[in-house]
Amino acid sequence: MSEKAFRVELAQEKDFVFRVDFGLDGVDDLIMDEPEPVGGGAGPNASRVLAAAIGNCLSASLLFCLRKSRVEVSGLKAAAEGVIARNEEGRWRIKEINVEITPEVDEGQRSQLERCIDIFEKFCVVSQSIRQGIPINVKVRR
Repeated sequence: MSEKAFRVELAQEKDFVFRVDFGLDGVDDLIMDEPEPVGGGAGPNASRVLAAAIGNCLSASLLFCLRKSRVEVSGLKAAAEGVIARNEEGRWRIKEINVEITPEVDEGQRSQLERCIDIFEKFCVVSQSIRQGIPINVKVRR
């Protein structure tokens, strides 16, 4: 089993505004910020980026399956809705993320669509990793 590493670098610009460098040629940095009253809302916060990552990964997995099945996809839209609630200790946590994907496919290819709907989630790296629980190792340099 092989491993692949990737690195994303963040730098504080001011207050809670961070610039995220994905280390990809030709890809602009992403500005992230906390919503008011903590931050100024200059960009998405981590919860929104997580929802976008899950929605994107699931959409890409479905699209990949459909294309492998030779289904003509004329468009695909997705929405990811996060629900935040307080835990037992009274701290805010993401309780769930609900994703709705709407592919535009020809009526004559419904059987291939159904087959892909049955299997595509298994191939989404992000949602399957989160469901299983990803170990997070934190080091603060002094």
